[in-house]
This record gives sequence, C-alpha cells and structure tokens, in this order.
Amino acid sequence: MPKTPTHPSPPPLEANDVAIVGGGTVLWFVAFVVLLPFWGTLSDHDRGNWPWICLAGGGLGLIGLWYCRARRDAIARSRAAEAAATGPTDAAGTARTAPEGNGGDPATRSD
Repeated sequence: MPKTPTHPSPPPLEANDVAIVGGGTVLWFVAFVVLLPFWGTLSDHDRGNWPWICLAGGGLGLIGLWYCRARRDAIARSRAAEAAATGPTDAAGTARTAPEGNGGDPATRSD
C-alpha cells in the first residue's frame, strides 16, 4: 500500500501568553479571596488547605507571568536583530532598496 504523502508542519501559532497567564493568575487570587471567609468551614470538613492551594497557584502564576514577559521581550529583540541584519522590508516581506535615478528619497538626500 502506498504511503500517504506528508505535508510540512504549519508554523506554530503565536498567542498572547502574557494575557493568558495573567488571566489564570488573577483567577487563582480571586479563588483565594473567595475561599478565605470559608476557611473555618473548610477546615471542619478537612478542606482547610484549599485557600492555600489557590494562593500557591497565584504565586506560581506570578512566576509564569515574569517568564512569559521575559520570553516575549527576548523574541522581540531577536526579531529586531534579525530585521536589522537583513535590512528593511516592505509589507510583503521583500527587501526594500533605494529607487534608482536621482539619489533616493528627496527628504533624506543631502546635497
């Protein structure tokens, strides 16, 4: 039986990781605040650790938020360095060159 033709993998999707992790972190802190008034009742039913689990989730979310922001900034720096190395491009991604003729853009030309 012939093999199924393989297709190249699509590029990874870029998501707003900072917003996603930030939203999750906020939810953990909201859950902590909501459960805190019920700590006595939760302790009576052997669930007294739930608020602290939510607080730990919020703390880990802050670490994740720091990591995602650092990653986002590193990706932006890498893309900027790559763009500077290859030169300016237009919207289609092709390299721009100065127009031929009288020396390029008159606004930037020095006579």
